[in-house]
Amino acid sequence: MNVTVRRISRHAHRTRLRPSDTRIAEVLLALAEQRGAGRTFCPSEAARALAEDWRPLMPEVRRVGSEIGLVATQRGKEVDAKTAKGPIRLSKRKLP
Repeated sequence: MNVTVRRISRHAHRTRLRPSDTRIAEVLLALAEQRGAGRTFCPSEAARALAEDWRPLMPEVRRVGSEIGLVATQRGKEVDAKTAKGPIRLSKRKLP
């Protein structure tokens, strides 16, 4: 019986501490705005601003970054933030 209660408690604890997509988007957009168009930042900067234990947030940060229209690059080439393997950089799209 204790095991079941413990699992529920851990799940509830993690769920409460996980930031919403809206909050993730706010942090990503603030970082992008600070850097300016065409200047990049690491998505881990956003994750670190959102949680002390930031590594588990990385997939959500990448996903939200992609959904709000930030450009993801890897070694200078545009990639899909949700599927790219390895480190990526995010930025606002350069104006023409």
